Amino acid sequence: MCGIVGYIGKKDKTVKVLLSGLKNLEYRGYDSAGIAYIENDELKITKSVGQISALEEKVEDGIETHIGIGHTRWATHGHPSVENSHPHHVDKMTVVHNGIIENYLELRNELKGAGYEFKSDTDTEVACALLDSIYKKENDMLKTIEKFKKTAKGSYALAIMCADDLDHLYVIKNMSPLIIGVGDNENYIASDVPAILEFTNKYIVLNDLESACISIDEIIVYDKDGNKRNAEVKTFSDDASVMDKKGYEHYMLKEIHEQPEITKKLIKKYIEDNEISKLPDLSKYKNITIIACGSAMHAGLVGKYILENYLGIPVYVEIASEFRYKKYKFIDENSLIIAISQSGETADTLAAIKIAKEHHAHTIGIVNVKESSIAREVDEVIYTEAGSEIAVATTKAYLAQTIVLTFLAIRQNKEVLNSISTQDFHKIPTIMESLINNDEMYEDIAESIKNREDIFFLGRQIDYALCMEGSLKLKEISYIHSEAYAAGELKHGTISLISDETPVIAIITEEDIAEKTISNIKEVKARGAHVILVISEELDFDGDCYDVKIVIPSSEKSLHSILSIIPLQIIAYKIALKRGCSIDKPKNLAKSVTVE
Repeated sequence: MCGIVGYIGKKDKTVKVLLSGLKNLEYRGYDSAGIAYIENDELKITKSVGQISALEEKVEDGIETHIGIGHTRWATHGHPSVENSHPHHVDKMTVVHNGIIENYLELRNELKGAGYEFKSDTDTEVACALLDSIYKKENDMLKTIEKFKKTAKGSYALAIMCADDLDHLYVIKNMSPLIIGVGDNENYIASDVPAILEFTNKYIVLNDLESACISIDEIIVYDKDGNKRNAEVKTFSDDASVMDKKGYEHYMLKEIHEQPEITKKLIKKYIEDNEISKLPDLSKYKNITIIACGSAMHAGLVGKYILENYLGIPVYVEIASEFRYKKYKFIDENSLIIAISQSGETADTLAAIKIAKEHHAHTIGIVNVKESSIAREVDEVIYTEAGSEIAVATTKAYLAQTIVLTFLAIRQNKEVLNSISTQDFHKIPTIMESLINNDEMYEDIAESIKNREDIFFLGRQIDYALCMEGSLKLKEISYIHSEAYAAGELKHGTISLISDETPVIAIITEEDIAEKTISNIKEVKARGAHVILVISEELDFDGDCYDVKIVIPSSEKSLHSILSIIPLQIIAYKIALKRGCSIDKPKNLAKSVTVE
């Protein structure tokens, strides 16, 4: 969630790297930012609440320093303030931290008893004091780190400067992402590669409970037992252009427009001679559980409906943060767990995978980021190939997840696969483009409902899953209260909220329940709702139960869920734009949820 950047190297470059790296991490979500560096043998810390531009105004020009760390904070312990923002400093130690120290209250009380005083409400300052306390006894940073790992509980990615050793940066990682960027007589630290991609595409991945000592010309990695290990230097396949909006007003709009090309890429990867290849056979499992959070969970619900229909076995979808605490999980060696995560670092999903493996279930990850924690933890990984996604509200990564799940489901049923031609797959990107470019219609819809404060989405079965994602997208970026309901459920209480001009977005793409959904739409229309109907061309009809109609061009029915989400994404975007909202960086949200 928060962002970390660090640098050791050229004196005239350090502050530039820190500020640029923090800007590149803005998409992760934050409410304050700060940097720490050494100038003329003196520690300098500059912090600010709000945008990084406010921090930049406080940083003087011409600073020369060879070492520094920076941070963007998303508040967990304590409200956004200068006191609570990072970096934190306690005597010999200066740190930035992502994650949550779960036993920080216990440690705080112990450290208070040892004479430490605290200026903030954060668990990070406690971690900083703990490091300082251990160091004063050990007088050795490596021993200090090993003892810290045994003392602190929870998730953490820590970048550390020690006043007695300003030729090195130290890092520790546990259940929170951190990479080390490799340069030429300079090295970097970052939460993820895009933060430093303008400077280097070479990086080292740290595993949980590993640490490293980093100097200008050397990186020494220590495994979870404190022993040196050989660290592979990897190369990031994208370049710094992933941070470029390419002329679009927002990253979200750019990423919506990238969806046809991503679809082409996935079709090319998995579809050949009317066969789906390179995806696993799921027929040997007695049940499947999909674990995910947020939009990835909604993609999982789409997958549930298709997998159950085509595979004929029960498929359950569990919110990862709920699954990990269930007393009875009903999984064993005959079960398959599919974990879905855009970042591959989602803390609850990662924890759920580890529990599934303890129950001897087979695990498959559907992730976007190669070499991410989830990708390394699962037994098999399927990459969604969506490229770096910068906007906090996911569009293209969600779509890629639904495509992979759809292909995975179709691959399990020869009868269905044989009924779909290669042409059916290849026309999907063209249909996407036609839906994306229907700008005038989306403008009119957004204008008609931009000032409403309550919106409802209605659908059944797979359409209900699509409604959940459409509703979330609207909430995330427009701040309008929105609810998705299974269409038949609304009259069991919530229809009391429908009044004149209440916007209702209804989805119909499933033939066997179309008439039932139409009946439900008529119920809300009779009570004055302003109905926007999203319907597949095969089921299209003329009637008086809707005000606006978006028709999804004809396609094979198994592929409807891939197409129907696009109008919902664009409607959300247009409404947020008209309301003047921060579209790429919505308030209170973070891109990569690396804390529980």
